[in-house]
Amino acid sequence: MDDAGPKPRTDTRARVQQVALELFAERGYEKTSLREIAERLGVTKAALYYHFKSKEDIVHSFTDDYFTEFDALVAWAREQPRSEATRQQVLDRYVGIVLAGHEVFRFLEQNRASVETMHGGKDRFAHFRDRLDDLVDVLVGSGAPLRDRVRASTAVIAVGATCRFYLQQIEDRDKLRAIVLEMANDLIG
Repeated sequence: MDDAGPKPRTDTRARVQQVALELFAERGYEKTSLREIAERLGVTKAALYYHFKSKEDIVHSFTDDYFTEFDALVAWAREQPRSEATRQQVLDRYVGIVLAGHEVFRFLEQNRASVETMHGGKDRFAHFRDRLDDLVDVLVGSGAPLRDRVRASTAVIAVGATCRFYLQQIEDRDKLRAIVLEMANDLIG
């Protein structure tokens, strides 16, 4: 199986993102400062500035990374033969992206108002819609009947919502992944 997504850019960048998410969850986005993020990382504020100039840059990096993975998945899928096996792989990889990004998605949901007030924030949420359309196209085809497109859209949205909801309640991610994939395939038909 080919790799559908890029590798993380740097360990430090990923550590900054993880620590920021932890602090945002503990203290709230608005009450967390770059100084606190730097202190938790054990680096100077200047060292943190090398990667991110503001909290807003950190939040933008979350969506940028998600879009990069998502776009790589769609580009990969467009190069594959249209088949049941390809559709299964696309769904499996999409579930992997959602599971890997569950903390980011929770943050974005809990802080939607703050994110939308950021420069380009509303546009970033609008780009999710465009990417949903792209994913539906690779799952059922751009010329598919409305019923098939709605079923595929429902499957994709349900994957995201179900993963985010149940990840807080389960210990076995593989079991959740299998159930979600089965459900998504049933919805698409």
